[in-house]
Amino acid sequence: MGFEYGGILGLIVLIADIWAIIKIVQGGGSTGSKLLWILLIIILPVIGLLIWLLAGRRV
Repeated sequence: MGFEYGGILGLIVLIADIWAIIKIVQGGGSTGSKLLWILLIIILPVIGLLIWLLAGRRV
C-alpha cells in the first residue's frame, strides 16, 4: 500500500513540474531566467516548484 501511495504522489509531482515548465516556457521572461527556473525545477522537483510558485510565477 505504501508503494502505491508513493507512486501516486510522485506522479502528481511530475505532472505539476511539467505544468510549471510549460508555463515558464510560455512566459515573457528572458531566456536566461527561464533556463534557471527550469533547471531549478528539474534538480529540485518539489522545492523548485514551490519556490517558483511563490517567487517566480511572473516569469
